[in-house]
Amino acid sequence: MEVLPDVIGPDPVVVFCGMAGAESTKTRDHYYATPGNCFWDHLHRSGMVHERLGPADEQRLPDLGLGLTDLVGHWDHETGRGWVDLEDLVGKVERWAPAYVAFTAKGTAAWVARGLGRRRPSLGLAGWDLAGAEVYVLPGTSGANQRKDYDGRPNRLSWWRDLAEIAAPELGSRR
Repeated sequence: MEVLPDVIGPDPVVVFCGMAGAESTKTRDHYYATPGNCFWDHLHRSGMVHERLGPADEQRLPDLGLGLTDLVGHWDHETGRGWVDLEDLVGKVERWAPAYVAFTAKGTAAWVARGLGRRRPSLGLAGWDLAGAEVYVLPGTSGANQRKDYDGRPNRLSWWRDLAEIAAPELGSRR
């Protein structure tokens, strides 16, 4: 399976974590580059970054206190069962020591919660940490995630704005 390299710099404030392993990850060269994915739009519209960036700009994120990684999923197509490499993610988060790990989908956060013996999280602050980083759960950014209700809110962007607000003091002037 092809997995994109982590995009991380020194002293990250927020590390965004998606799920590698889907068919769409095999054909992309950048994070969140599939058609209809709102990651880059929400990153800007939330106020987390002050200019509109796109997938080709991902290497600029470390200078802004942001990082990108994936929880690597492994799938056995014969049995229809999957598992994730949670140890790898925990080790990376311990080394990087971000203030927040923001999962870019509830399903991804649920895999981690299950592996750590935690309750399946709702959107927003999960109330538990991953290797010392507070966990924040964002609605899935895929274009396929088009609902009318996101845990009591009418849109995904409001969750991004909350994350931007709580991370703002640590992001400071880097944005």
